[in-house]
Amino acid sequence: MSRTPTNRAFVALGSNLNAPASQVKRAFQAIGNLPETRLIKQSSLYQSAPVGYANQPDFINAVAEISTQLPPDDLLDALLNIEHAAGRERPFANAPRVLDCDLLLYGDLVTHTEKLTLPHPRMHERGFVLLPLAEIAPDLVIPNHGSVVKLALAHQNQSTKKLNEHI
Repeated sequence: MSRTPTNRAFVALGSNLNAPASQVKRAFQAIGNLPETRLIKQSSLYQSAPVGYANQPDFINAVAEISTQLPPDDLLDALLNIEHAAGRERPFANAPRVLDCDLLLYGDLVTHTEKLTLPHPRMHERGFVLLPLAEIAPDLVIPNHGSVVKLALAHQNQSTKKLNEHI
């Protein structure tokens, strides 16, 4: 019987409703409890201004590194279930949210389907993703975009600041 290979993946977490820091911390726990998945690292919490729809509270963001045997589509479904369990609603694009879980990278997989695009199509433009990602995986290279550290430095002035709160 062959074992499913283990893949290194990264998940961005964000919340700006219902005690956002607590929502992100609970999401880390929920991700660590997924089947065939282990939480490897979690970033500090970061506060960031909203993007796309400005009339809402600031976000609390973080990134998780995981090791998983779940296929990418199954992992995405599991992340959407975590969002749903937290009370996520999608009334309009960029709306305030209790929890957002975005699959950023899955190994070195580059794919674009109706359901999933990897690497995440906008991650290389967002300081609130790049800064926590560079914190926990400074060696990372984002396919077609380059070093996460160089990208984070280029996007560090996007109203994103690291919080001193311990997870």
